Amino acid sequence: MNLNELTNLLTSLRDGQISVTDSLERLRALPFEDVGIATIDHHRELRQGVPEVILGEGKTSEQIAIILAAMARRDSNILVTRLAGDKAALLLEQFPTAEYEPLARTLCLCQRPIEINGRGTILVICAGTSDLAVAREAAITARMLGNQVEEMVDVGVAGIHRLLARGDQLRRAAVVIVVAGMEGALPSVVGGLVAAPVIAVPTSVGYGAAFGGVAALLGMLNSCASGVTVVNIDNGFGAAFAASRINRSEGP
Repeated sequence: MNLNELTNLLTSLRDGQISVTDSLERLRALPFEDVGIATIDHHRELRQGVPEVILGEGKTSEQIAIILAAMARRDSNILVTRLAGDKAALLLEQFPTAEYEPLARTLCLCQRPIEINGRGTILVICAGTSDLAVAREAAITARMLGNQVEEMVDVGVAGIHRLLARGDQLRRAAVVIVVAGMEGALPSVVGGLVAAPVIAVPTSVGYGAAFGGVAALLGMLNSCASGVTVVNIDNGFGAAFAASRINRSEGP
Protein backbone atom coordinates (compact mmCIF):
# COMPACT_ATOMS: atom_id res chain seq x y z
CA MET A 1 0.00 0.00 0.00
CA ASN A 2 1.35 3.40 -0.97
CA LEU A 3 0.46 6.89 0.23
CA ASN A 4 -2.15 7.48 -2.49
CA GLU A 5 -3.91 4.19 -1.74
CA LEU A 6 -3.99 4.91 1.99
CA THR A 7 -5.35 8.41 1.36
CA ASN A 8 -8.09 7.00 -0.90
CA LEU A 9 -8.97 4.35 1.69
CA LEU A 10 -9.32 6.90 4.50
CA THR A 11 -11.30 9.25 2.27
CA SER A 12 -13.69 6.43 1.32
CA LEU A 13 -14.12 5.56 5.00
CA ARG A 14 -14.83 9.18 5.88
CA ASP A 15 -17.39 9.50 3.07
CA GLY A 16 -19.13 6.26 4.03
CA GLN A 17 -18.19 4.49 0.80
CA ILE A 18 -16.49 1.65 2.68
CA SER A 19 -17.23 0.11 6.06
CA VAL A 20 -14.97 0.09 9.08
CA THR A 21 -14.80 -3.71 8.83
CA ASP A 22 -13.65 -3.58 5.21
CA SER A 23 -11.12 -0.86 6.05
CA LEU A 24 -9.68 -2.94 8.87
CA GLU A 25 -9.42 -5.95 6.57
CA ARG A 26 -7.42 -3.96 4.05
CA LEU A 27 -5.14 -2.67 6.80
CA ARG A 28 -4.82 -6.04 8.51
CA ALA A 29 -1.40 -6.85 7.04
CA LEU A 30 0.07 -3.47 7.89
CA PRO A 31 2.75 -2.80 8.91
CA PHE A 32 4.08 -6.33 8.29
CA GLU A 33 2.91 -9.86 7.54
CA ASP A 34 4.44 -13.07 8.87
CA VAL A 35 4.28 -15.77 6.18
CA GLY A 36 6.38 -18.31 8.07
CA ILE A 37 9.59 -18.11 6.07
CA ALA A 38 9.63 -14.30 5.92
CA THR A 39 8.17 -11.24 7.60
CA ILE A 40 7.08 -8.96 4.76
CA ASP A 41 7.34 -5.22 5.34
CA HIS A 42 4.12 -3.97 3.71
CA HIS A 43 4.67 -0.60 5.40
CA ARG A 44 7.85 0.09 3.43
CA GLU A 45 6.14 1.77 0.50
CA LEU A 46 4.46 4.21 2.87
CA ARG A 47 7.81 5.02 4.51
CA GLN A 48 10.13 4.98 1.51
CA GLY A 49 7.90 5.36 -1.52
CA VAL A 50 8.71 1.91 -2.96
CA PRO A 51 7.75 -1.59 -1.79
CA GLU A 52 10.18 -4.14 -0.42
CA VAL A 53 12.49 -5.72 -3.02
CA ILE A 54 13.09 -9.48 -2.94
CA LEU A 55 16.67 -10.74 -3.08
CA GLY A 56 16.41 -14.02 -5.01
CA GLU A 57 19.92 -15.19 -4.20
CA GLY A 58 19.97 -17.68 -1.32
CA LYS A 59 16.22 -18.33 -1.46
CA THR A 60 14.49 -21.33 -3.03
CA SER A 61 11.89 -20.81 -5.73
CA GLU A 62 9.24 -22.02 -3.26
CA GLN A 63 10.25 -19.39 -0.70
CA ILE A 64 10.26 -16.65 -3.32
CA ALA A 65 6.83 -17.75 -4.56
CA ILE A 66 5.36 -17.47 -1.04
CA ILE A 67 6.75 -13.94 -0.66
CA LEU A 68 5.66 -12.94 -4.16
CA ALA A 69 2.12 -14.19 -3.58
CA ALA A 70 1.78 -12.26 -0.31
CA MET A 71 3.04 -9.05 -1.89
CA ALA A 72 0.92 -9.56 -4.99
CA ARG A 73 -2.20 -9.67 -2.82
CA ARG A 74 -1.40 -6.07 -1.85
CA ASP A 75 -1.34 -5.04 -5.55
CA SER A 76 2.35 -4.12 -5.30
CA ASN A 77 4.75 -3.80 -8.19
CA ILE A 78 7.42 -6.33 -7.26
CA LEU A 79 11.09 -6.58 -8.15
CA VAL A 80 13.18 -9.71 -7.56
CA THR A 81 16.96 -9.36 -7.95
CA ARG A 82 19.76 -11.92 -8.29
CA LEU A 83 17.35 -14.54 -9.57
CA ALA A 84 18.79 -17.59 -11.33
CA GLY A 85 17.17 -18.75 -14.55
CA ASP A 86 15.98 -22.11 -13.21
CA LYS A 87 14.19 -20.43 -10.31
CA ALA A 88 12.70 -17.85 -12.66
CA ALA A 89 11.26 -20.56 -14.90
CA LEU A 90 9.37 -22.07 -11.98
CA LEU A 91 8.11 -18.68 -10.81
CA LEU A 92 6.89 -17.72 -14.27
CA GLU A 93 4.64 -20.77 -14.24
CA GLN A 94 2.89 -19.37 -11.16
CA PHE A 95 3.12 -15.71 -12.15
CA PRO A 96 2.77 -15.68 -15.95
CA THR A 97 2.45 -11.88 -16.20
CA ALA A 98 5.89 -11.36 -14.64
CA GLU A 99 8.87 -10.55 -16.87
CA TYR A 100 12.32 -12.08 -16.41
CA GLU A 101 15.51 -10.47 -17.73
CA PRO A 102 18.16 -13.23 -17.80
CA LEU A 103 21.16 -10.94 -18.25
CA ALA A 104 20.27 -8.76 -15.26
CA ARG A 105 18.78 -11.72 -13.37
CA THR A 106 15.74 -9.63 -12.43
CA LEU A 107 12.07 -10.52 -12.36
CA CYS A 108 9.46 -7.75 -12.46
CA LEU A 109 5.78 -8.22 -11.64
CA CYS A 110 3.92 -5.01 -12.49
CA GLN A 111 0.33 -4.93 -11.30
CA ARG A 112 -0.23 -1.21 -11.80
CA PRO A 113 1.36 1.43 -14.04
CA ILE A 114 4.73 2.63 -12.82
CA GLU A 115 4.38 6.26 -11.76
CA ILE A 116 7.29 8.41 -12.90
CA ASN A 117 8.27 10.53 -9.91
CA GLY A 118 11.86 11.42 -10.68
CA ARG A 119 12.80 15.04 -11.47
CA GLY A 120 15.06 14.10 -14.36
CA THR A 121 16.73 11.21 -16.18
CA ILE A 122 19.05 8.65 -14.62
CA LEU A 123 21.81 7.76 -17.08
CA VAL A 124 23.40 4.32 -16.66
CA ILE A 125 26.83 4.13 -18.31
CA CYS A 126 28.46 0.77 -18.92
CA ALA A 127 32.23 0.69 -19.53
CA GLY A 128 32.28 -2.60 -21.44
CA THR A 129 29.85 -5.26 -22.62
CA SER A 130 31.24 -7.57 -19.92
CA ASP A 131 29.86 -5.12 -17.34
CA LEU A 132 26.42 -5.06 -18.95
CA ALA A 133 24.73 -7.49 -16.54
CA VAL A 134 25.35 -5.16 -13.59
CA ALA A 135 24.42 -2.08 -15.62
CA ARG A 136 21.19 -3.68 -16.76
CA GLU A 137 20.28 -4.55 -13.16
CA ALA A 138 20.75 -0.87 -12.32
CA ALA A 139 18.64 0.31 -15.25
CA ILE A 140 15.76 -2.08 -14.55
CA THR A 141 15.79 -1.22 -10.85
CA ALA A 142 15.75 2.52 -11.56
CA ARG A 143 12.78 2.11 -13.92
CA MET A 144 10.86 0.03 -11.39
CA LEU A 145 11.45 2.80 -8.83
CA GLY A 146 9.72 5.33 -11.06
CA ASN A 147 12.51 7.00 -13.03
CA GLN A 148 13.15 7.84 -16.64
CA VAL A 149 16.29 5.90 -17.57
CA GLU A 150 18.75 6.09 -20.44
CA GLU A 151 21.58 3.61 -21.09
CA MET A 152 25.00 4.14 -22.64
CA VAL A 153 26.90 0.92 -23.40
CA ASP A 154 30.56 0.10 -24.14
CA VAL A 155 32.13 3.54 -23.74
CA GLY A 156 35.11 2.63 -21.54
CA VAL A 157 38.43 4.44 -21.26
CA ALA A 158 40.14 2.18 -23.82
CA GLY A 159 38.27 4.22 -26.45
CA ILE A 160 37.38 7.41 -24.61
CA HIS A 161 36.24 9.14 -27.83
CA ARG A 162 33.10 6.95 -27.66
CA LEU A 163 32.13 8.67 -24.42
CA LEU A 164 33.15 12.20 -25.44
CA ALA A 165 31.03 11.95 -28.59
CA ARG A 166 27.90 11.74 -26.40
CA GLY A 167 28.51 14.85 -24.33
CA ASP A 168 24.96 16.18 -24.73
CA GLN A 169 23.48 13.01 -23.27
CA LEU A 170 25.94 13.16 -20.39
CA ARG A 171 25.16 16.76 -19.53
CA ARG A 172 21.38 16.46 -19.52
CA ALA A 173 21.29 13.57 -16.99
CA ALA A 174 20.09 14.36 -13.46
CA VAL A 175 22.07 11.46 -11.96
CA VAL A 176 24.74 9.27 -13.58
CA ILE A 177 25.51 5.67 -12.65
CA VAL A 178 28.86 4.46 -14.02
CA VAL A 179 29.51 0.71 -14.10
CA ALA A 180 33.06 -0.47 -14.76
CA GLY A 181 35.45 -3.32 -14.03
CA MET A 182 39.19 -3.76 -14.72
CA GLU A 183 40.93 -0.70 -13.17
CA GLY A 184 37.66 1.17 -12.64
CA ALA A 185 38.79 4.44 -14.24
CA LEU A 186 35.60 5.46 -16.06
CA PRO A 187 33.75 7.08 -13.09
CA SER A 188 36.65 9.50 -12.58
CA VAL A 189 36.46 10.55 -16.21
CA VAL A 190 32.68 11.02 -16.07
CA GLY A 191 32.95 12.78 -12.70
CA GLY A 192 35.20 15.38 -14.32
CA LEU A 193 32.76 16.03 -17.17
CA VAL A 194 29.36 16.47 -15.50
CA ALA A 195 27.77 18.54 -12.74
CA ALA A 196 25.28 15.81 -11.82
CA PRO A 197 25.87 13.34 -8.95
CA VAL A 198 27.93 10.33 -10.09
CA ILE A 199 27.49 6.90 -8.51
CA ALA A 200 30.24 4.40 -9.35
CA VAL A 201 29.69 0.64 -9.44
CA PRO A 202 32.78 -1.58 -9.55
CA THR A 203 32.26 -4.95 -11.21
CA SER A 204 34.05 -8.25 -10.71
CA VAL A 205 35.20 -8.17 -14.35
CA GLY A 206 38.95 -8.43 -14.91
CA TYR A 207 42.00 -10.69 -14.86
CA GLY A 208 43.76 -12.00 -11.77
CA ALA A 209 45.12 -8.75 -10.35
CA ALA A 210 41.61 -7.26 -10.55
CA PHE A 211 40.91 -9.43 -7.48
CA GLY A 212 37.23 -9.98 -8.33
CA GLY A 213 36.47 -6.25 -8.48
CA VAL A 214 38.60 -5.09 -5.53
CA ALA A 215 41.00 -3.24 -7.85
CA ALA A 216 38.10 -1.35 -9.46
CA LEU A 217 36.57 -0.64 -6.05
CA LEU A 218 39.80 0.83 -4.69
CA GLY A 219 40.35 2.85 -7.86
CA MET A 220 36.87 4.36 -7.58
CA LEU A 221 37.26 5.08 -3.86
CA ASN A 222 40.47 6.94 -4.71
CA SER A 223 38.90 8.89 -7.57
CA CYS A 224 40.50 12.29 -8.22
CA ALA A 225 37.14 13.59 -9.45
CA SER A 226 35.32 15.28 -6.58
CA GLY A 227 32.03 13.93 -5.32
CA VAL A 228 32.03 10.45 -6.87
CA THR A 229 30.06 8.07 -4.63
CA VAL A 230 30.92 4.35 -4.70
CA VAL A 231 28.74 1.32 -3.93
CA ASN A 232 29.74 -2.30 -3.40
CA ILE A 233 31.09 -4.63 -6.09
CA ASP A 234 28.45 -5.66 -8.65
CA ASN A 235 25.76 -3.75 -6.71
CA GLY A 236 23.73 -2.30 -9.58
CA PHE A 237 20.62 -2.45 -7.41
CA GLY A 238 22.16 -0.36 -4.64
CA ALA A 239 23.39 2.26 -7.11
CA ALA A 240 19.95 2.54 -8.70
CA PHE A 241 18.21 2.86 -5.34
CA ALA A 242 20.57 5.65 -4.28
CA ALA A 243 20.21 7.39 -7.67
CA SER A 244 16.43 7.18 -7.39
CA ARG A 245 16.47 8.88 -3.99
CA ILE A 246 18.68 11.65 -5.35
CA ASN A 247 16.43 12.03 -8.39
CA ARG A 248 13.32 12.30 -6.21
CA SER A 249 14.74 14.76 -3.67
CA GLU A 250 13.47 18.29 -3.94
CA GLY A 251 15.92 21.06 -4.69
CA PRO A 252 16.26 24.32 -2.75
